[in-house]
Amino acid sequence: MDDSFDEECDYLFKAVLIGDSAVGKSNLLSRFAKDEFYLDSKPTIGVEFAYRSVKVGDKLIKAQIWDTAGQERFRAITSSYYRGALGAILVYDITRKTTFENLKKWLRELREFAASDIVIVLVGNKSDLNQSRQVEVEDGQSFAQLEGLSFLETSAKEKLNVEEAFLEMINKIYNVMSLKTLEAKSNELSMPSILQGKKEIIKINDDQVYETKQTGSVCCSY
Repeated sequence: MDDSFDEECDYLFKAVLIGDSAVGKSNLLSRFAKDEFYLDSKPTIGVEFAYRSVKVGDKLIKAQIWDTAGQERFRAITSSYYRGALGAILVYDITRKTTFENLKKWLRELREFAASDIVIVLVGNKSDLNQSRQVEVEDGQSFAQLEGLSFLETSAKEKLNVEEAFLEMINKIYNVMSLKTLEAKSNELSMPSILQGKKEIIKINDDQVYETKQTGSVCCSY
């Protein structure tokens, strides 16, 4: 990614992709981050991540998306990566009902290790394989409504709703962080500032999000 994105970004958000193996998490990420799709995509080993910067209003958001392995033997490794995540995309395969039935297990684990206000978007992937569908759209909608999640069906192969799913998560994270930043600034007004005349960095949530105010150049890091 261009270094200028690092210098100009206003926020850095960490998010995770979770769900059973072979539901298409890696292809969703590669489609969103690089607009690429791999038909013979291999299983993720442990954890991988990618970046993409997007504009939300007048702010540049750098999203750091972690792709977690869905295999059971890697669960102990990946659980620690939930900590500090501000958003999650929970993925199932519409052609494999077991991946839908396992959502409760993934959601329980996510809520155990992640922050209580984490933004979660439920994604039913592989909508291009409608002829092999085992999970109806209404089933996904009902589960999302019951658990308080956003919901979309996607096709990483056909580039359908992938952008929308990630942007839904990023926009909601931004809204949550904006409220927290406003509250922090409101609290600052009631106490003496020890940073007057200096560059100010407002750090939120375990080094995963930064808002910067400056007169010169700023590097957004993690």
